[in-house]
Amino acid sequence: MKLTADFHTHTPYSHGKGTVLENAARAKELGLCAVGITDHGFSHKCFPIKRKEVPNLIRDCRQAQEQTGIRVLVGMESNIRGVSGLCDLTEKDYENFDLFLAGIHIIIRYEHFSDRKLGWGNWLRKKLDMKPSASLVRETTRAYINTIEKNPVDIITHLNFECRADAVEVAKCCRDYGTYLEISSKKAHLTDEELAAAAATGVKFVIGSDAHSVDRVGDTLRAAEQIARVGIDAGQIDNVDGRYPTFRFAEYKKHM
Repeated sequence: MKLTADFHTHTPYSHGKGTVLENAARAKELGLCAVGITDHGFSHKCFPIKRKEVPNLIRDCRQAQEQTGIRVLVGMESNIRGVSGLCDLTEKDYENFDLFLAGIHIIIRYEHFSDRKLGWGNWLRKKLDMKPSASLVRETTRAYINTIEKNPVDIITHLNFECRADAVEVAKCCRDYGTYLEISSKKAHLTDEELAAAAATGVKFVIGSDAHSVDRVGDTLRAAEQIARVGIDAGQIDNVDGRYPTFRFAEYKKHM
């Protein structure tokens, strides 16, 4: 199983260490055909890309593409800001971006005060080694589903990392709307049992490095080990062995 493209990498535009060009050069060195530059969304309180920096990000991605000869996608790992499915990549920003990732992060500006449970509520229960309540799991699941239904999200990142949702229900929604589930090669997120159950829905996956340093661009080790344990067919993973995903966001933009 050989990675075709890594769609989840970070740069100093949020809190990655490698520049856009360095990430792209590493991707080319590994034989990848594309790399996504997907820094954290505008509502992250500690490590956001700022709107005023977006023109510079676009410039850096286009220059890196010219210099390396591989596709360098202007992306964002958008924050899910509430149970409503609100993301911080909104339609007014779409023209500037090529790739739309979304995930739950903790230190962000939530849509409503009560939405803090998605991040802080889940995080606190994990730190206290407490099982999340059934109602919290339902609310977290609803946040993912609303995000997928209301936004043209390409990839849901690290599902169930420091939060608990019903992975099967999220996978079904991803399957029905054409959104990919990430198998993270950085974070332990889905258990083997959850990944197997998600795969059984027929959802499509991508492997993402979530690289925050150049040496981790294109890394698949953790993901590959889990895929082998669970026994997922490589044909269900759309960014390996020469396959390239059909992304929802690009199709949506054609009709804007």
